[in-house]
Amino acid sequence: MSVNLPLLVVSSGEPAGIGPDIALALGMRPFAARLAVLGDPDLLAARARLLRQGTKLEIHDDAAAVGAHTAGTLQVLPVKLAAPVTAGRLDVRNAPYVLAMLRRGTELCVAGTAQALVTAPVQKSVISQSGVAFSGHTEFLAELTGAPQPVMLLAGKKLRVALATTHLPLRDVAAALNRAKLESLLRITHRDLKRLFRIARPRLLVLGLNPHAGESGTLGTEEISIIEPTVRALAAEGLDVQGPVSADTAFTPESLARCDAVVAMYHDQGLPVLKALSFGEIVNVTLGLPIVRTSVDHGTALELAGTRRARADSLFAAVELALEIV
Repeated sequence: MSVNLPLLVVSSGEPAGIGPDIALALGMRPFAARLAVLGDPDLLAARARLLRQGTKLEIHDDAAAVGAHTAGTLQVLPVKLAAPVTAGRLDVRNAPYVLAMLRRGTELCVAGTAQALVTAPVQKSVISQSGVAFSGHTEFLAELTGAPQPVMLLAGKKLRVALATTHLPLRDVAAALNRAKLESLLRITHRDLKRLFRIARPRLLVLGLNPHAGESGTLGTEEISIIEPTVRALAAEGLDVQGPVSADTAFTPESLARCDAVVAMYHDQGLPVLKALSFGEIVNVTLGLPIVRTSVDHGTALELAGTRRARADSLFAAVELALEIV
């Protein structure tokens, strides 16, 4: 019977952060899936002892051997650390370990062995210091799968926000926007809201870049030159897309009731509102990939690693949403 259950693989993230802690917490919850964590078994066992957590670890070298998940047991697909880990202390030597987990999980999904990849948080700075150009999971997984344009969508129970740009300095955002990229992003968001979230006719609300959506060009011209013509062209094709809308009025209850996702122009335009409404239950979903990938909505929280104070709610939500999708 377990062979009919989807296989979800979970990358346990930065080993010095809370990734191993919250991955271990999965072992205490029931899920109707075959569930396996990617990580070093010795690290997970040591962190379980530190947390005084009684999850039994079951090691499988072959993903095909992963059976139905049962509460109290956590199945592990082993990936070996490069250096010993102390909770809360970063070590650049383990950057290749973090990337190896992502590569293994992606390979399993591309091959069809696993149906979804769920990721715990990574520390971008450590990976960059190792000499690897790394701006985040979204771009790295797109490179691994050959996806031309990934889209970061964060989904809470009350709001979904897609990002036109992701981890960029604010001074670089305007230069990164253009009509072709925005049009492609809106098409991908529209398509994957139908494909993954099963929304028959997605409604997109597109924010302006500037205060008051540029106020007819007096506060900026990106709305006139980029956003408005792109929205108008897609609406003429029949897509339910509106904008540009001023970000200071877009998040009222009345406005959100008329859309299925808000498209923000930059990271901190949309995500503070989303996290204020739904922190702890938000799931990061990468659209535009040939695989299903969900993730937590938070960072590595080094100060909480190994303290028993880390909450696993967002990882639980990421697993549950991945299951709904697949």
